[in-house]
Amino acid sequence: MKSEPGSYSWDDLVRDRRTEWDGVRNNAARLNLKTMKKGDQAFFYHSVVDKAVVGIMRITREAQPDPKDPDWVTVEVEPVRPLAPVTLKQIKAEPGARENGADPPVAPLGRARARR
Repeated sequence: MKSEPGSYSWDDLVRDRRTEWDGVRNNAARLNLKTMKKGDQAFFYHSVVDKAVVGIMRITREAQPDPKDPDWVTVEVEPVRPLAPVTLKQIKAEPGARENGADPPVAPLGRARARR
């Protein structure tokens, strides 16, 4: 799940301890948010400036209508742990990383592949 660090950063989530993940206005992302279950984990991705995964969050409340626009949904998240930044360049270099050919703001990860 991505956010511009100037709008809401990993440090903001850590400070707040929990937040409503709202403002998502992308159809693919909305569908992905709707499939999230309480206890699922998600990467926190800093977009625009850093372009890196910087932490792991946990879904604490499943999707419900966004109060600002009920055609969209929100989930509640909390921080789990920070990560050493993993850049977009590193992510794209992984085999199969872009199988769906898109970069929606919320995208499911495929099944983990065993490395040999």
